[in-house]
Amino acid sequence: MSSSHPVRRSRPLLALALLAVLAGCGRAGDDAGTAAPAFPPDLVASDEPAAPTADDEPAPAELPDACALLPRADAEKLAGTPLDDPIAVRETCTYTAPVSGPTAQVEVYVGDGAKKMLDVDRELGHELTPLTGAGDEGYLEDGNAFFARSGVWVSIRLVRLNDPAENRGPLTAAARAAAGRM
Repeated sequence: MSSSHPVRRSRPLLALALLAVLAGCGRAGDDAGTAAPAFPPDLVASDEPAAPTADDEPAPAELPDACALLPRADAEKLAGTPLDDPIAVRETCTYTAPVSGPTAQVEVYVGDGAKKMLDVDRELGHELTPLTGAGDEGYLEDGNAFFARSGVWVSIRLVRLNDPAENRGPLTAAARAAAGRM
């Protein structure tokens, strides 16, 4: 009886197949010049700027600093309590109350993120009321003020453990002050 297994008999065939695959992946040597380019020439990066097309929109102006739009003193007035130093991350600024309380947080978003928040709230059917005197277009909802000035959207969000109706006046004032700084 033979002790040879089918796996042992197929090993030389597997090695030969592997060698053929690896040979196909090798460099082409002198024939490299005849190979087709990996990307069409119009997709290859160049150092020259692309020519503008009719569909190109003008580049948006640099976004304002979210923390400069609503300085700490204004954020504290909005929250009705002292707040810690702001934390700025890209187009956002967040002020939080000290852990000793009371609970409060003020967030400022500038640019596409602010507009997206408004769009999502609209899609969810949130009740939005017009906000006048804050930019070219503005809306107010419980805990949020949204406004646009010169095409740049801003959202100011207030988190407090109180009746949201109490925050409408302070949110309106904060949005108007921030719009005036743009």
